[in-house]
Amino acid sequence: MQVLTGVRNCVLLLATAGSMASCKFMKKDKHEKSAVTGWNYNDKTQGNFFVATPKDIKAAPGLVFVQGGTFTMGANQEDVMNDWNNIPRRVTVNSFFIDKTEVANVHYREYLYWLENVFSDPQYAKVLENARPDTLVWRSELAYNEPYVELYFRHPAYNYYPVVGVSWKQANDFCIWRTDRVNELELKNKGFINPNNIKTEMNGGGQENFNTRSYLMGEYQVQPGKYATSKNNPLRDAQGRPRTQVKFEDGILFGDYRLPTEAEWEYAAYGYIMQNPQRKPSAKKRGEEVIANRQIYAWQNDGFDNLRATRQGSFQGAFLANFKRGNGDNMGIAGGLNDNAAIPAPVTSYAPNGFGIYNMSGNVSEWVADVYRPLTNLVADDFNPFRGNDFKQVDLSKGEGNLRDSLGRIRMIPESDSALKNRRNYQHAYAINYLDGDSSSNVNYGYGFTTLISDKSRVVKGGSWNDRPYWLSPGTRRFLEEDQSSNTIGFRCAMTHFGAPEGTSRKAKTGNFFPARRAKR
Repeated sequence: MQVLTGVRNCVLLLATAGSMASCKFMKKDKHEKSAVTGWNYNDKTQGNFFVATPKDIKAAPGLVFVQGGTFTMGANQEDVMNDWNNIPRRVTVNSFFIDKTEVANVHYREYLYWLENVFSDPQYAKVLENARPDTLVWRSELAYNEPYVELYFRHPAYNYYPVVGVSWKQANDFCIWRTDRVNELELKNKGFINPNNIKTEMNGGGQENFNTRSYLMGEYQVQPGKYATSKNNPLRDAQGRPRTQVKFEDGILFGDYRLPTEAEWEYAAYGYIMQNPQRKPSAKKRGEEVIANRQIYAWQNDGFDNLRATRQGSFQGAFLANFKRGNGDNMGIAGGLNDNAAIPAPVTSYAPNGFGIYNMSGNVSEWVADVYRPLTNLVADDFNPFRGNDFKQVDLSKGEGNLRDSLGRIRMIPESDSALKNRRNYQHAYAINYLDGDSSSNVNYGYGFTTLISDKSRVVKGGSWNDRPYWLSPGTRRFLEEDQSSNTIGFRCAMTHFGAPEGTSRKAKTGNFFPARRAKR
């Protein structure tokens, strides 16, 4: 009976349409159409322009999603140092990803292991030398710290302690390396890169190592994997043949790991999403103006701030961070240790904040991307504020096919200011000292004479295991030259989030959507 009904409906449809076509040709076209040309996407009969379907955006290894928003950046307690370098200002930070923990010794040793194998040729001796952390940061004329000089970075007991002795430049290079390794593995796992490429790379490949930008620009040639050349490969060229070269718009590769901006780091540290514990975040509920409830430290603590856990239970009274309580008191008294750590502690120690991020207050201070200026907050944009831009372009002087440097990375050179004279949004490629240290600002930082501030000074955030509680507040800021390091400074990586700020699900949308209403007649 159901079969007869289906046939009757088919005949009725054909009769109505006045066509002798069979029912199967009446099916709806499954191809997505261009709203500007009407041509189908992903259709080999119409040019085969490939458009990836938006999927759930998964966080890259080690990262957690931080939903952006507005907050008051800067000081939230008395400026006892009289630096006047963190004037409160309301800004907005877009959503992003950040490391759940600080980068640990074992992670940095993994990086050095890769360098030792890929750049094993003696001509690359400086590469490994420049990447090694400075273990002498533990040395002091009037303290016995030699065991840490020798073993803090290498001993298995310290595998998951935060790496220290790493300069800003070294941390930045680590981020570039991490981007390439994550994307290389993603292409291998999805069958677009033959595993032999990695074997060749790890056997002293030198310049011939995978670099994301070099790969995307066609400067690094790889042997395609089995999936890339198979008929199951959804990536096709205009003739319908499998396309073995992945593009960023295919939705396969991750973005760049990088150091977080100061605004991102500070926003992530507060974990404002948990400011009101009675109200859980929900897509159906609007957020509250939590910026008025100023936290002092990185954790929300029952409506007020404290260095100890206050909820009743076995953890009541326990220290919530690794810091120096006072002169000569780095961990308390035997049998009743307060923070239970004399030096840095494992990266997952202590309580995470509202975003699930560990040790944003205490353990080690952290490098961020920004160049230090005491009054940046007065002039920086109020959306994604950042000081440190040095805009560059690809060096084409040696011609296409020869764009890589000795490390396999694309050579970059500064943009020419003469080529920017007609632009409205920016006219100088070097923006590090823009409005504060450049010729138009009438401000001069006499490094070594009147100040220690220079264009190489980078911002350091968060307190460390050897700092007093004042520095544990995310609003405080210090600086150090980008080629220097310390036994109290480590780092974590971040990544830009692409898409709707609300979340990483394919259902997340940008903007508010309302049901269409019919016009009244």
